[in-house]
Amino acid sequence: MGQSAGKDGLDVAVDRAKARIGSAAVTGRFHHLPKRLADDYAVQTTVLGSGYNGQVVVASHKVTGNSFAVKPFKLHGIDKGKREELTTECEIFLAMDHPHVARLADVYESEDQLTLVMECMSGGELFNRVQERKRFDEKDASDATHQMLLAINYIHSHGVVHRDLKLENFLYEKKDGDHLKLIDFGFSKVWDPNTKMALSCGTLAYVAPEVLNSNYTSQCDLWSLGVIVFILLVGYMPFCGSETAQVKAIKSGQWLSKPDKWKNISKPAVDFVHALLHVEASKRLTAQTALEHPFIAERHAMVTADQTIGEDTCLALANFGQASAFRRACMNVMAWSLSNEERTKVRDAFLAMDKDQTGVIKLWEFKKALETQFHLSDEQALAAFQALDANHSDEIHYSEFLAAMCSTRIALHDDLLKMTFKRFDTDNSGFITAANLREVLGESLEGKQVDQIIADVDKSHDGKISYEEFLTYIKNPAQHTDDAHADVAARIIDTRLEKGEKEHEKGMRKRTTTEKANTQVDDVNIEVNEDKRLQQQSKCSCVVL
Repeated sequence: MGQSAGKDGLDVAVDRAKARIGSAAVTGRFHHLPKRLADDYAVQTTVLGSGYNGQVVVASHKVTGNSFAVKPFKLHGIDKGKREELTTECEIFLAMDHPHVARLADVYESEDQLTLVMECMSGGELFNRVQERKRFDEKDASDATHQMLLAINYIHSHGVVHRDLKLENFLYEKKDGDHLKLIDFGFSKVWDPNTKMALSCGTLAYVAPEVLNSNYTSQCDLWSLGVIVFILLVGYMPFCGSETAQVKAIKSGQWLSKPDKWKNISKPAVDFVHALLHVEASKRLTAQTALEHPFIAERHAMVTADQTIGEDTCLALANFGQASAFRRACMNVMAWSLSNEERTKVRDAFLAMDKDQTGVIKLWEFKKALETQFHLSDEQALAAFQALDANHSDEIHYSEFLAAMCSTRIALHDDLLKMTFKRFDTDNSGFITAANLREVLGESLEGKQVDQIIADVDKSHDGKISYEEFLTYIKNPAQHTDDAHADVAARIIDTRLEKGEKEHEKGMRKRTTTEKANTQVDDVNIEVNEDKRLQQQSKCSCVVL
């Protein structure tokens, strides 16, 4: 990394993020000198918002023209506490990878500044949507809460507590959509469940009573969610007034009562709010049990009753392993350059496969999804799963899933290829060198040395990979396969052929049966028509006589 203030702390933070989601996913986005923000983005003067850590402004990507939100932090002249907060936010945000969590596209470290580049959420805050609508009907409140809970369950199951959940920190992806994402990890903390936290932080109206007592766990996030759901359902704040009055009301769990606002709210919705706004944290719903509550689970079951994971998605997942290790690494890096629109095409399939709603796909979920389409053995399913699990964490992260969709369900267009190449070109030289690959991937990739990877792709034999050589490699996957996983692909193909043959045989049998039935009908019709003709002839004869 560049010789900047806070270097050691940031190095440690980056290493911890790598341990969570993999080296390529982190190093491909964390840039240091000589690469600068201005190399990839044109920063504008439009201010999206201001917060505890300064202003967030708009920037456009120089390759695609797409808009992003940019959040700069000064590294000089800040105290130790502020530096630690910055380091923690960077570490946590780098490791976030979920459809309902805002995406961190890039991080740039210079001599005196650290800049976070995030996806731009054009739909505005949940707070603004509530202001416009006054209150949500129960269906919409349940749908929004389900999305928020998916984000909370994901961060909690991965050892992170947010500590500042509020209407303003859930944003809509686009103005005419209802897809919510969690933002702002400025107060977040990597948390050990065996310890209690003491730092009082967050926004008072949403703060849990145990936070005010400086002795709390991740359950504080569920209280904050309870406040949000309360507002969605009835359109007013449960705790308001002076700071002293709010603190007293929160500690006692006595929210502002307006019976006329609650008279038409269903019993499951009322029970859900009560179960979240429980003063005793141990008796409060967890993120997992909240997802199982009737107010959420029954409505979600109706929405997903007919939702299945398509054969094309399963085929892409199963066949991903036959690509070479370096090609799979390229696709994993590429996944972080996909646009909102490209991710939207496949994110529902990811969420549908995530049966326990923890935000990752486990082996049993993977096997269940593929068993629906293909009859793989346990060994074959495990081989396909391990090819996707780039970080060997025994779970498939969202971006690893997206990587498998690249070139099958998501097209490999020129802009996407350019951005992927630039992520590997860490020193902005215009080439991918062995040093670049070691920085992004490590010394070896599944036992294959970096120098050998360079040799496989470098057709000009100059010791580095040009953009043209990179394109040739990516666009010709058949020339670079992994024999270790080829049997899985072969099994899938056999299954598809068997399925096709059975369907063909079934169709032929149906056709034969239909033809036979039609023949019988024709025979009957002939007999009937002949009888009618004779009868008609007899009638005519009678008339003549």
